[in-house]
Amino acid sequence: MALSAHDAFSATGGSRRRRGRRSRGALAEINVTPLVDVMLVLLIIFMVSAPLLTVGVPVELPKTEAGAMEDDSEPVTVSIRADGSLFIQEDPVPFAGMAPRLRAMVGENAAKPIYVRADGRSSYEVVAQVMAALAASGFTSINLITDTGGPSSGGDARKR
Repeated sequence: MALSAHDAFSATGGSRRRRGRRSRGALAEINVTPLVDVMLVLLIIFMVSAPLLTVGVPVELPKTEAGAMEDDSEPVTVSIRADGSLFIQEDPVPFAGMAPRLRAMVGENAAKPIYVRADGRSSYEVVAQVMAALAASGFTSINLITDTGGPSSGGDARKR
């Protein structure tokens, strides 16, 4: 009984091997082992160096019986209506009495923020005068309050 070439390959289990040159399929997976190694090294470096990044000289602060200072969370607001009338919080105030009244409310804390809320239809001149009077009175933190949802700062919104 003679065996053909086809029968010889089927007798070995059906696997065909080429001699000399190996043909391998394309590797479809990414080897993530080096990536994991690098990430673990970085994690260890950050874990070791994080305690060393504390800023300042280590000191033991003295203990006192005084409690923590209370922060007055209610902001001081100056409101300007469309007709130019001024309000501090909800109380009306004349322009000349605005700075002394704010000084009495804030006390020595001139760095306390003052929030200026102006009606959109109010005169720019009145808003500028109020802000200038606040700055001349020694207030260093003057903030303008606006509403969200206005036109964007660029594009076609300016052509309205």
